[in-house]
Amino acid sequence: MANRLAQTTSPYLLQHADNPVDWWPWSPEAFEEARKRDVPVLLSVGYASCHWCHVMAHESFEDESVAAYLNERFVAVKVDREERPDVDAVYMEAVQAATGHGGWPMTVFLTPDAEPFYFGTYFPPEPRHGSPSFQQVLEGVSAAWTDRREEVAEVAGRIVADLAGRSLAHGGDGVPGEAEIAQALLGLTREYDEQHGGFGGAPKFPPAMVVEFLLRHYARTGSEGALQMAADTCSAMARGGIYDQLGGGFARYSVDREWVVPHFEKMLYDNALLCRVYAHLWRTTGSTEARRIALETADFMVRELRTAEGGFASALDADSVDRQGKHVEGAFYVWTPAQLREVLGEEDGAFAAAYFGVTEEGTFEEGASVLQLSGEARPVDAGRVADVRARLLAAREERPRPGRDDKVVAAWNGLAIAALAETGTYFDRPDLVERATEAADLLVRVHLGEVARLTRTSKDGRAGTNAGVLEDYGDVAEGFLALAAVTGEGAWLEFAGFLLDVVLEQFTGEGGQLYDTAHEAEKLIRRPQDPTDSATPAGWTAAAGALLSYAAYTGSEAHRTAAEGALGVVKALAPRAPRFIGWGLAVAEALLDGPREVAVAGPVGGELHRTALLGRAPGAVVAAGEGPGAGAEFPLLVDRPLVGGEPTAYVCRHFVCDAPTTDAGELAGKLGG
Repeated sequence: MANRLAQTTSPYLLQHADNPVDWWPWSPEAFEEARKRDVPVLLSVGYASCHWCHVMAHESFEDESVAAYLNERFVAVKVDREERPDVDAVYMEAVQAATGHGGWPMTVFLTPDAEPFYFGTYFPPEPRHGSPSFQQVLEGVSAAWTDRREEVAEVAGRIVADLAGRSLAHGGDGVPGEAEIAQALLGLTREYDEQHGGFGGAPKFPPAMVVEFLLRHYARTGSEGALQMAADTCSAMARGGIYDQLGGGFARYSVDREWVVPHFEKMLYDNALLCRVYAHLWRTTGSTEARRIALETADFMVRELRTAEGGFASALDADSVDRQGKHVEGAFYVWTPAQLREVLGEEDGAFAAAYFGVTEEGTFEEGASVLQLSGEARPVDAGRVADVRARLLAAREERPRPGRDDKVVAAWNGLAIAALAETGTYFDRPDLVERATEAADLLVRVHLGEVARLTRTSKDGRAGTNAGVLEDYGDVAEGFLALAAVTGEGAWLEFAGFLLDVVLEQFTGEGGQLYDTAHEAEKLIRRPQDPTDSATPAGWTAAAGALLSYAAYTGSEAHRTAAEGALGVVKALAPRAPRFIGWGLAVAEALLDGPREVAVAGPVGGELHRTALLGRAPGAVVAAGEGPGAGAEFPLLVDRPLVGGEPTAYVCRHFVCDAPTTDAGELAGKLGG
C-alpha cells in the first residue's frame, strides 16, 4: 500500500512512496496528527542522488518490523532537502550545533511543535562502530518521550533558544575593500594545495566560486599568483577522475586530495558553475583545455540533464547496476584493463589503459579504475584518443544508467542558464544559447506563474508547492541578466527586475542583511539565514551579485544600496573564511571595479557586442541594440547615438564615461580584453 508520498512531485519522496513506513510530507497536518496522538515526529531529510540515504532506506525504512514500530510510536515526516532548503537548513544547524557534524540522511526527532530534541545522520540496522542501531534509537527516543517528557521539553526549549540567539550580525558597516580582499587572498594562498591544486585536504570539492573570484581579481589587479592558483586548479580537476573523461561533466567531489576517485553523483549546480568558470578561464588565458572542458560540460548538461520541457534535471545518482546485478557506486563509470581490451582490442586497450591510468590493481574498488589523464605532457595521437574515447563512450552507453532526479530546481536552472548563455556565445554555439533561453522560458511560464513569485521546483512541467527561497531569486535573476547581455533582449532584464523587487520587499532585513525565506513564508522554529557559499552561491551573495548588475543596467539607487548593504557580510567573513565566501568575493571584485557599464549601439552579435562580452572587467554589464526602440529595452542605450553612422560602444563606471569608440581593439583595451 502506498503512503502519502505517492501524491508528491519530488523524485526523492516518490522513492519512499511504497515503504511500509506511513510517511507524511512536511505539512501542518503531520504535526497536528502528532499532537493528536501525543507522539514525537521523526524527521528524515535526504535527496534523490544521496548514496547513504538509499542505504538507510533499504536497511530500515523497507523493513516491516522497523516500520511497524515507527508507525505505532511516531509520526514519520520525509523531506527532500532540495525542495525545502529552509527546513533542511534550520534542522541541519541544530544537528551541527549538537553533534559537531552533519550530513545526509539527516535524522531528527521533534516535538509536535517542531522543536528538535535528538539528532543523528545515518543509523545502521545493527549497532556498529559505537553507533546504536536505528531500532535502538527509536526505542530510546520513545522511552524518553513516555517516561521523561519534562527532560525532552527542556532539551527542545534549550535548543530552540540557542538557535534563536544565533542571529547574524551582517558584518558591520561598509563594503569590503582592498584590505579585506588582500586578507582573503592571503588566506586562500595558505590553504592552497600547490601539489594538486584546489584548497584544503580530502575530501576535496571543486572550488568554482573561489576560482571565479581569483579570475576577477587577476583581471582587476594583474595578480599573477591569483591567476596561477585558478588555472592550475582547473587543469588538475580537468585531468582528474572527478571529471568524466568520456562523457564530460564533473562529479560532486573527490574523496582524495589528488582528484582521483570521485563521489560519483553529478549535480546540475556543480556543472553549471564549473562550465561558466572554465569559459571564463578561456576568456582570460585562451587555454584550449579550458575551452574543451567548458564545451564538454555544457554538452553533458544538455545531453544528460535536459528535461522534455526544456529545463534541467537536478542530478544523476552515484549508484547504478554492475555486471553482477548489484547496485553499487560508480559502476557506470569505472573500467578494468580487461574491459578496455574487450571493447578496443589488445593494442588500443593497452593504449587506453596507459592514457587513462587504468591499472591491474585499480584506483577504485575491486580492481576497477576511474579514468584520469596522466600528469605527464607526452605527445599523443589526438585522432587515436578521439577514436578510443568515442568507442568507450558507445560501449558505456550499453551499461545500466544511473538514476536521474528529474525535478527542476529554479536556482540551479538559473546557474545553468548563465553558463550556457555565455559558453554558447563565446564559442559560437547558438544552440547552447537556445537551450538557455528554453530553460528561462520554462522558469517564467511554470515557476513564475501569474503572481511574479517563484516556485522552488517543478517536475514534468508542473510547478511544485514550495515557495522559492532567496537563492532561487538571486540565481534566476543572475541567469536572466546573462541572457539579456548575450541576446540583447530587454525582456530578460525586466524579468530579473521583477525578481529583485521581491528580494527588496520580502527578503531584506535591517542594516542590509538578507534572509533565506520571505517575510510571508511559512514560519519555522528559526528563520534561516546563511551567508556562506558552499556547493552553490549563498542566496545572500547570489542576490547581492544580481542586485549589483541590475543597478548597473538601470541606474537604480535602491538596488545598488541593497547590494552594498548585503556585501557587509563579505567584509566580515572574507578575512576569516575566504573558501566559504567565494561568490561574495567575486561580487566584491565587481563592486571595486565599478562594475563597468558597456552600451553597444549596434547589432546584437556584431563585432563590438562580441568584444564587449569577451571583456574581462569583473562583473561588467553589457547592453546591445540598435534603432529607436533599443533604449526602451535597455536604459543603458538611451541617448547613445552611432558615431559617423558606425556601431559605437560607450563604457562608463562610477558615473564617468570614456569617449565613445567604434574600434573593437580600443574597446577590448578598455575592458581588459
